[in-house]
Amino acid sequence: MSVGLLPDGSEKGLRGHAEERGIRTRIGLAPAAGEIDRAAPYKRIATEEAWTFPELVKAQLDYLNSPDAPDDASLRMGAMFAGMAGVQAQLQDIGAGRIAHMDEYGIDRQLLLLTSPGVQVVRPGEGTPLARRANDLAAEACRAHPDRFSALAAFDPRDVEGSVREIERAMQVLKLNGAVLNSHFQGHYLDEPAYEPILAALEANDAALYIHPVASPEGRRYQDRGFFGALAGFPHDVWLHTMGLIFSGAFDRYPKLRLVIGHLGECLPLHLYRFDWMQSNADGVPGMRGGQPAVTLRHPVSHYFRNNIWITTSGVGWEPAIKFCMEVMGADRVLYAMDYPYQQSSDEVAAYDRMDLAPGDKKLLMQKNAEHVFRL
Repeated sequence: MSVGLLPDGSEKGLRGHAEERGIRTRIGLAPAAGEIDRAAPYKRIATEEAWTFPELVKAQLDYLNSPDAPDDASLRMGAMFAGMAGVQAQLQDIGAGRIAHMDEYGIDRQLLLLTSPGVQVVRPGEGTPLARRANDLAAEACRAHPDRFSALAAFDPRDVEGSVREIERAMQVLKLNGAVLNSHFQGHYLDEPAYEPILAALEANDAALYIHPVASPEGRRYQDRGFFGALAGFPHDVWLHTMGLIFSGAFDRYPKLRLVIGHLGECLPLHLYRFDWMQSNADGVPGMRGGQPAVTLRHPVSHYFRNNIWITTSGVGWEPAIKFCMEVMGADRVLYAMDYPYQQSSDEVAAYDRMDLAPGDKKLLMQKNAEHVFRL
């Protein structure tokens, strides 16, 4: 089954968009009725697999429906997902039902990420307690199914001190495998100086940070054109967040900081040549980020993509694009992901099995890179 979102928030099957086999073949999509290799010489570790829990959904809806609700496209996005009964049932199951789907698709392990918009859109003061609850639930699921689940920690960056404490607790006490942030929070990003302690805590605790998309703060402009989610709003926001971190000098100050972004890097790897060529447009320029002093990077932009950034294939099981990213970034920097439950397909899993990759590179993609980046 594949699920997509219409502009009005309803659910639809995506398969109808590519029913004609000729279309699928021409652009390299997985052919229909693919057979999953049940004896593959690698484990399939899916690294962008969404979940949520009832208290968080209720907190999002309560805030949105209150008189003091902000004009926040991310909060509205949470309500949209809350109205999808089928998707919610899968999101909220981090037990037997999810494992049954994993078995169906041949997935050995899921890395659980608290789904967008997460804890960063609820009322101020509620985010950190909800993050603690989320992390406790995720850790409990990992303890109950240690061979099937790992998880990333949620945090509310609006509460900087609370975020630092929760990252420390999640990594040191709960033994989670990194952290996840659903990109911007009311238009703010981690490259702003106020959030520096969060970056320091991530590096100090050896926690990879996964930045997952959320509705853009310019949500109305995207929604009016049908580009609310994956067509434009989602990748553009992660693009801004990632490039902001690079040009803020974050990876020069924290050279061991690991950043992971999905959907084949939101197309960023395609532009590495141009980023390096045009680097002077933002590099060494004073007055950025509300008047901050100039930051001059120690390396070309492409250096950070090959040393601090990893990408996952969530939602993009497309052999030509995956090969390109492995070529320009390195085979050790691309990780498999399914994007469960929003995009799930046995055909797509089978397509990975058939990809024309060297056996060692295939094992890096499907298993070994995830084990390294997330310390599995």
